[in-house]
Amino acid sequence: METEGGLNRRQLLVSAGVAGAVSQLAAVTQAVPRTRGQQPSPPIDFANREIAAAAAGASSPAPTIRYTIDASLGAQSYRFRGSPAQLTIVAGDATGAMYGGLDVADALRMGPEGMATLADDRLHKPHVAKRGIKFNIPLDLRTPSYSDGSTSARANIPEVWTLEFWTTYLDEMARDRYNVLSLWNLHPFPSMVKVPEYPDVALADVWRSREPLGPSVFNERGRDAIPPRYRANHEVLRKLSIDQKIAFWRTVMQMAADRGIEIYIITWNIFIYGAEGKYGLTDEITNQKTIAYTRASVREMVRTYPLLAGIGITAGENLPGDNPKITQEQWLWQTYGEGVRDALHAQPGREFKLIHRFHETDGGEIERNWSRYPGWPHSFTFSYKYSVAHMYSSVNPPFLAEAASYVTPELKTWLTVRNDDIYSFRWGDPDFARDYVLNMPPSDRLVGFYIGPDGFCWGRDFLDRATANQELGAQRPLVMQKQWYSFKMWGQLAYDPTLPNAYFEALLRARFPQVDAAKLYAASSVTSKIVPQTTRFFWKDIDLEWLPEACVHLDRKKQSTAFYTVADFMNGASMPGSNILSIRRWRYKLGKKIPLGRISPLDCASALEGWSDTGLRLVGELRQSGAGANRELAQTIDDYEAMAHLGRYYADKIRGACALALYDENRRKNLQADAVRHLEDARDAWRRYASVRDRNYLPNFLNRIGFVDVTALTAEAEQDIVIARRWQPGTLQFDPAAPETRWTNLPKETLNI
Repeated sequence: METEGGLNRRQLLVSAGVAGAVSQLAAVTQAVPRTRGQQPSPPIDFANREIAAAAAGASSPAPTIRYTIDASLGAQSYRFRGSPAQLTIVAGDATGAMYGGLDVADALRMGPEGMATLADDRLHKPHVAKRGIKFNIPLDLRTPSYSDGSTSARANIPEVWTLEFWTTYLDEMARDRYNVLSLWNLHPFPSMVKVPEYPDVALADVWRSREPLGPSVFNERGRDAIPPRYRANHEVLRKLSIDQKIAFWRTVMQMAADRGIEIYIITWNIFIYGAEGKYGLTDEITNQKTIAYTRASVREMVRTYPLLAGIGITAGENLPGDNPKITQEQWLWQTYGEGVRDALHAQPGREFKLIHRFHETDGGEIERNWSRYPGWPHSFTFSYKYSVAHMYSSVNPPFLAEAASYVTPELKTWLTVRNDDIYSFRWGDPDFARDYVLNMPPSDRLVGFYIGPDGFCWGRDFLDRATANQELGAQRPLVMQKQWYSFKMWGQLAYDPTLPNAYFEALLRARFPQVDAAKLYAASSVTSKIVPQTTRFFWKDIDLEWLPEACVHLDRKKQSTAFYTVADFMNGASMPGSNILSIRRWRYKLGKKIPLGRISPLDCASALEGWSDTGLRLVGELRQSGAGANRELAQTIDDYEAMAHLGRYYADKIRGACALALYDENRRKNLQADAVRHLEDARDAWRRYASVRDRNYLPNFLNRIGFVDVTALTAEAEQDIVIARRWQPGTLQFDPAAPETRWTNLPKETLNI
């Protein structure tokens, strides 16, 4: 076996955990252009391990592979030459070579048909350059993230301090073609750096509250993320000095770099968690001691981690915008801007990227304060909440229009793609994901995106009812592993949106050979349309106002979970740009005999019902094939069934709301009776949904919503029937001239008027 630039054969197999399969594998070779003494390329080594493991798993010989680098192809790019048995991967860089190798591993898992697709000499290059994960990282009770007030985050605090966690996490990211990991935390510095001027701030050990968080939701802007009772009643999960923590995160960043992944730290402001009560620090915007401390902390973050790609900032959540002595942007420049400049004085050749979130601020004000940033404008970028909190809504969200004049080829933007829609279930609709990617801004204005939630922690999966209370350690799957199909779909389609649907069907066939892959693919695709359709119809932009899995939101007065009733649906608005009429506007147009001109609520209900019926039929056929022997497959099919029942619930609820709205106007008792009947059907659908959902998954405390128990919410679905029976005509009011959402700054045609 050739060993130039790589592992020898037995080392490769042992490192992949398949040493017993030596006799089954042909040579996996690597010939990277190198000079004497050049070290092996870690990204290519990773790809070779994946190829060896895939070949062993498929009981198939691996092809002979040769790697060459041609920088003219561009970063992350590659092409195949030769035959499936003897391949040359010509790549623009080591990351592109790794992606080519990972294609080989995927093809081996798919069998001869998969291998046959490789020898096409096509240039593979990234459609979206930066494809990332947004991970609200629960570092410590004392340095929380936004998601830390949740069951999932509390369970994951010890996990994020193990290298096993990050090995698996980064491996999965690379396999799915993600190349950015953004770690979000309110104030990470005390858990990650030591600042010479403030030696008492650096935190030793890792803490967690002994008692579960909740049941009341903490302040949604992060201002009481460590209530005193939880801090007082804590446990020490890891005994680590700050030097050991720094060594740990340097190792994690090296592991990421070895897989072609950049790491960014992103914060909210002003928070001083972990530093409270020390050195005169407060969260007052005019406190010069806090400004000096934050500047020094940023400086040390940059200095301490040479592999850190950049830092992201927010003009909020605790950063007031109305102080006459100092503006938000002035504070951010004096702390983060000057802190980065201080660090780069000693590292003049280093590019350090600054991501400024376009949130609670103004583009002009940003430019006025930040044009002095090192490397401006190339190293300075915006970030915008592209679908606000709901990526599973429209494939072409309109909200970026409010910042469009500031997003230019000189000042590009990242897209924060928030998934606060689906926490429990597996999702997979390639057509939706592909269209979403293709509708993103063009590459001359787009840096990339990062996908992730605020209300849930994408660490290890602690929702599973059967294993939640077991000590599984590194054997507990990541959310990314449980939802492998959707993560792979988003990452790979963002790299190459021309991937056909047949590719994803082949992935399912390789994973679940027990069932008809075409039916499994269809069941996934059709039931995955339900949440986006529902959210387009019933639009609430931020996560604490809408969790479609449970039809709930945060009651801000009570700081607890509240269910959306049939009356709420009658008063609801559709998503701007969705071309869907709200129930009130639909009723208004009917009454005035105005052509509807847009999708009606009943059209939405019919679509939901159709997808639900198709999904349930496919689920029944899949179960007849004996899928229950494979627990992952059985749970996957259960997820599709649950989503189908949820779709039927929303279809019947929308129909009930429409009938009740008409009764409100014309007092016809038969319409009230129709409303009651539809809402009884909705309640029955909810019962079926809750039964399937809760046999697999636990109730959960969500930091932005509260405690969510889907079975207990059946009583709320029942209450809709009572509301319909007691409805007083003339209650529903509507002003056709008034905008129905707060997005009045968008073009008029997006308002569904």
